[in-house]
Amino acid sequence: MPIIKSAAKKMRQDQRRRAQNLRTKRTLRTAVKAFETKPSFDLLRAAQSAIDTAVKKNVLTKAAAARRMSHLSAKAKKAGVKIVAKKTAAKPAATKTTAKTAAKTVPKKPAAKKPAAKKTATAKKPAPKKTTK
Repeated sequence: MPIIKSAAKKMRQDQRRRAQNLRTKRTLRTAVKAFETKPSFDLLRAAQSAIDTAVKKNVLTKAAAARRMSHLSAKAKKAGVKIVAKKTAAKPAATKTTAKTAAKTVPKKPAAKKPAAKKTATAKKPAPKKTTK
């Protein structure tokens, strides 16, 4: 056991981080295994999401994630999983601005300029050069 307080704190932090990393890895493994046992589009999306989460939390590197996603998509293609595009909801039409809302949105005035710094009136003239004979 560490004697120094900072070492004890570091040990506690490491335990917490290890538990979080193991949780992320477990979620990743279960999602990938679920897809491999029964390939479907929803499970593929869930597995890819778990991989992205692992990268975001620095559990996996980007290269490892790309490799795993490539393998998953190859298995999906081999199994004949059809990729379904997301349905996008139609955006509501823009509402017209009324006189009340137009009055509320007053354009901001530009910030007032600061006055120029004053120049000193007593500027020294350069001394005349002395010539030597």
